[in-house]
Amino acid sequence: KPRIHKPPPRVYREPKSEWWGLGLGTLYSNLLCEGIVYIKFFFSGLHCLSVCPPLGMESHRIENDQLLTSSVYQHRYGSHRARLNIQASGEEDDTNGGAWCANPEEKVHWIELDARTLTEFTGVITQGRDDPLESDYVSSYYVAFSNDSREWTVLDDGYAEWLFFGNSDKNTPVLSQFMEPVVARYIRILPQSWNGTMCMRMEVLGCPVPDPLSQYQSQNEVTHRDDLDYTHHNYLDMEKLMKSISDKCPNITRFYSLGKSFKGLEIYAMEITDNPGMHETGEPEFRYTAGYHGNEALGREILLMLMQYLCREYKDGNPRVHHLVDETRIHLVPSVNPDGHMKAFEKGSELGSWTLGHWTEDGHDIFQNFPDLNNIFWDAEDKGMVPKLIPNHHVPIPEGILSSNGSVAVETLALISWMESHPFVLGANLQGGERLVTYPFDMRQLWVPSRKLWEIRMIEDQSLFRWLAISYASTHRTMTQTFQGGCHADDPTGGLGIVNRAKWKPIPGSMNDFSYLHTNCFELSIFLGCDKFPHQSELLREWEQNREALLTFMAQVHRGIKGVVRDKEGNPISNATVSVEGVNHDVRTGESGDYWRLLNPGEYRVTARAEGYSPFTRLCVVGFDPGATLCNFDLNKSNWDRIKQIMALHGNRPIRLLSSGNRGSGQRYTYSSNQIPNSKFSNQIPNGNGGDMNRARLRRLRLMRIRRLRQQRLLANKTTMLPTTTTTTTTTVPPTTESTTPWYDSWPLGETFEENTTPPEETELTDALDYNYNYKIDDY
Repeated sequence: KPRIHKPPPRVYREPKSEWWGLGLGTLYSNLLCEGIVYIKFFFSGLHCLSVCPPLGMESHRIENDQLLTSSVYQHRYGSHRARLNIQASGEEDDTNGGAWCANPEEKVHWIELDARTLTEFTGVITQGRDDPLESDYVSSYYVAFSNDSREWTVLDDGYAEWLFFGNSDKNTPVLSQFMEPVVARYIRILPQSWNGTMCMRMEVLGCPVPDPLSQYQSQNEVTHRDDLDYTHHNYLDMEKLMKSISDKCPNITRFYSLGKSFKGLEIYAMEITDNPGMHETGEPEFRYTAGYHGNEALGREILLMLMQYLCREYKDGNPRVHHLVDETRIHLVPSVNPDGHMKAFEKGSELGSWTLGHWTEDGHDIFQNFPDLNNIFWDAEDKGMVPKLIPNHHVPIPEGILSSNGSVAVETLALISWMESHPFVLGANLQGGERLVTYPFDMRQLWVPSRKLWEIRMIEDQSLFRWLAISYASTHRTMTQTFQGGCHADDPTGGLGIVNRAKWKPIPGSMNDFSYLHTNCFELSIFLGCDKFPHQSELLREWEQNREALLTFMAQVHRGIKGVVRDKEGNPISNATVSVEGVNHDVRTGESGDYWRLLNPGEYRVTARAEGYSPFTRLCVVGFDPGATLCNFDLNKSNWDRIKQIMALHGNRPIRLLSSGNRGSGQRYTYSSNQIPNSKFSNQIPNGNGGDMNRARLRRLRLMRIRRLRQQRLLANKTTMLPTTTTTTTTTVPPTTESTTPWYDSWPLGETFEENTTPPEETELTDALDYNYNYKIDDY
């Protein structure tokens, strides 16, 4: 039989106690002492109650076959749906309901958990059914224990069975703490009263009893454990920890703020690189952000642990960490929504609801609070305006969106400013509630009635985003182990651990889509686990599961090609466009002319363009070895830039470089090299092949002049005698005398004529002579 430790009866029958009659469900629920014990004062003395962590109903460490129920209303509401905070599907036809619900025709209801080993049970957390319309929850219940699942002992105080008070609404979790731990293998909840239908979700608190045999076997096992701070941190604790990390590693860290939240709390960030505080040419910038939703605390703690890990391993000489820190500028932002986290932290890891602290103080979901650039870009694409009129990258934010009153959160504005001021290449935001990686686009476009489906726009870098996502999911210890399905529904990833967000749960205005369309940064979302706010005892396990994936994903920033775009003098060209043939998405160079283009292995024709320069294309090969391929570009000044210089000297008047010979008295403009600001361009156009272009232009003019002279000779040779009259007298018209000036004297001095050059057609001659030269410099 289970070993039930019964306290003296007088403790619970003391009529003078102010706590009598409240029920054990509320008796100890708000008296957490340092996360370890509950304390309650009675007239009979002091009782300290041990607190065990959750066994894993919410985190899915408890498997479906460990649960058993007396009956099921529908398979949609089976025992596998009895997990704390599980979310129901909106489709009534699938198997994903919002709780376990018993058959209303049955008289006795229970749900049983097999811990598979002797366990010290200390409490139960209950919750109602997740449903947008119905309000179903259990308001009271008994608890029973067993070692063989046949003989059960209901928890009592020696006089009567203890009736635990349950829920008063469907969303708020309620903790019922046992006065003394109970050691058993099985625990059973027996609902006694409920509101609406008998439905419930739950979590069980318990500590496995150490097995001497397994403990002896584990002595020879080598287990890796990083010496980090595996605790939950409130705002002040987080601030102190980040400052201490900066003090320990001042040569590679910089502690700074992105801005302030709605309530005035700083949005702290940690920069980790070999030269903090400055951007180094050729060094890519990477970012991890977390805490967009305040109740998703796991991402926050994971980034705090990552800061500690990078600082310590760099000091210890870890070569992998040294390479990452020396070759990358890393930015870590653990809490984007500090206001929301304060709300969730006050309730604790298990007693906060699914939405408590999710939004900002003024009601915004930061992750989907960014300007919607998708529809702007897709509409322009459908009209054929991309990339001629609308760029395929760095899509501008429409005027008035960021300044509109209250539509964009102050936290979002701080993030946008931060994203625009750093040349980020790759990033990921850490979230919770699922265990998978999503890649853009996050938004689907429109409903197609004829096909009865939503139209999904595939992102240009689809294959690259899938690689980036799989690089994290495949190195995470459990993310691809989806044989049990997802956290709340069937596995949406097909066993890969990655999914396109638009196909899974589409949202408009996401940070991922905004980052791809407005900046150079490729952004993904990493959902770390089913439990948004796991118990403190779970943090070590979660760090071990995510550590390798975090480092592997950071290393992907060095994938593809990189380089610097300069002019012929070696000056960097900022805002130059780097495009890849076949991929309709470009990137821009930074202030120092450097760029990074993430690409999968292969051969690519890459073109660099900049205003006032001639484009240049080269072949860049991306190999399978680690590290980006170096592809630099040296651009020449363009012809139009040269023409602008000449026209600016003469009031932007039209220029005719050569007169048209015998065609009127048009004014001829000539310029010497000393009239042009830079005399080194006097004999060539600044694109590097200007001399060849000048000679080609002069050759065409010579050919046109030769053609006119030949036509004159042909006309002279065809002149004949005038027709005779009826008289016998004839009049002879003398032939036209050909000009005595040799035709070759009209050639420009110092030039030669190429015999094999084909003269232009008559239409070309006419177009060249009659061309309207009225144009404005702004046209170019």
